[in-house]
This record gives sequence, structure tokens and C-alpha cells, in this order.
Amino acid sequence: MADQKDARLEDLFSQLLTAPGPAEAQLIEGAIWHIWGQSDDGAVRALMEDGVAAMSRRDYRRALSRFEQMVAIAPDFAEGWNKRATVHYLMGNYRASLEDIVRTLELEPRHFGALSGRGLVYVALEDEQRALESFEEALAIHPNLVSAAINAEALRKSLREKQI
Repeated sequence: MADQKDARLEDLFSQLLTAPGPAEAQLIEGAIWHIWGQSDDGAVRALMEDGVAAMSRRDYRRALSRFEQMVAIAPDFAEGWNKRATVHYLMGNYRASLEDIVRTLELEPRHFGALSGRGLVYVALEDEQRALESFEEALAIHPNLVSAAINAEALRKSLREKQI
């Protein structure tokens, strides 16, 4: 299954680079997120579902607990680390978020969501240069990632103003 999954991702990432615009890219992005969220392990699927539901209710403690369990039983499941990184970010645990983003990117170097998330963490830490670099890395993989493009442009403007 992993080979089939990898082949599907390769094709989707190629399409993502050449998508004519944000609308078309959004469909491809959705397919990538769907694949990233898949697991053959029923326990992982249940933890993901419960963790995501808890996040949507802003029950970050419960979400964190679920994602901690997920990474413990499935340490090679990149999306588990990414979800835990997101919850850490939402809770203001920026260093922990960065640590989980590192692991996510070790497992899936093209994870534009983790790269963009890293940019948001660096914005929160007031490290504009690293934030900009993170958003630009995300855009190199997903050129139509609108939020990353907006954030990158705002950071470029801020950094230019500071140079004056």
C-alpha cells in the first residue's frame, strides 16, 4: 500500500506544481491531505478522528492527548506529528510545535502544511526571517498556497521597512 500511496502522492505533487490557479490547486491539495490522513491502523484512525473533533471544539487538552497516543503507537505516521504540532501551536507551546514539525518534515519533506505552520510559529516567536523562509519553502512545493503567499508578502514588506 505504501508504494501505491507514494505513487499517488508523486503524481499529485507534480500536478500541484503546475496547477493553473488556486481553485485547481485546492482540489489537488485536498487529495494530498486525504492521503496524508490515511492509516491502515484502526486505533490510529480512531485517535485521529477524536483528536480532530476535539480540535474543532477547541478542546486542545483532549486533542493533544489523542495525538500523543497516536505518535506513540505510529511514530512513522507524519500526519500524527503534524496534528500534534498544530495543537502545540494553538496552545502556545511553540518550541514543542517546532520539534514536532521537524519530525513531520523528516517523514514527509514536502509537507507544505508543516512548513506553513513552522512559518506561523516563527511569526509568533517574532523571527520574521525564519518565518519568511518557511513560507517560501511551502510555496516552492505548493505555489498556490494562498495563506503562505499572503504571509510571505507581509513579511517581505515588514523586513524591507526595517532595512530602511
